[in-house]
Amino acid sequence: MKKIIVMVAIFATALVQQTFAQDTSVSKPSELLTSYYNIKNALVSGDANSAAINAAQFVKTINGISPEIIPGSTKEPLLKDAGKISATKDLKKQRDYFSTFSANMYALAKTVKLNTEPVYYQYCPMKRQHG
Repeated sequence: MKKIIVMVAIFATALVQQTFAQDTSVSKPSELLTSYYNIKNALVSGDANSAAINAAQFVKTINGISPEIIPGSTKEPLLKDAGKISATKDLKKQRDYFSTFSANMYALAKTVKLNTEPVYYQYCPMKRQHG
């Protein structure tokens, strides 16, 4: 009987350790790019709620990336932009915030390999210039 209890305890301990190991997984830069595209797609389709949810996911993803890969000085502007998008359900404001967000993602893409495929910066000629 003691053997069974010891075996169950060992199994339970191993299971708990494995669960904690999964919770501390580090995000990959490619997940960050996917998250960015999800925000873009939500804004293109006019879905402010989905854009906010995906922006919150972006924040979670970038916070899971090692500082050795993306330093804090690069993370901060992206966290700020994504935070603004996730904090509002106003589609017009989200789209305005996305403009800066995209410029900051472009700067990141120039310094960090986010994907095995090339990442292109596109500009919409229908977007009115501010200034």
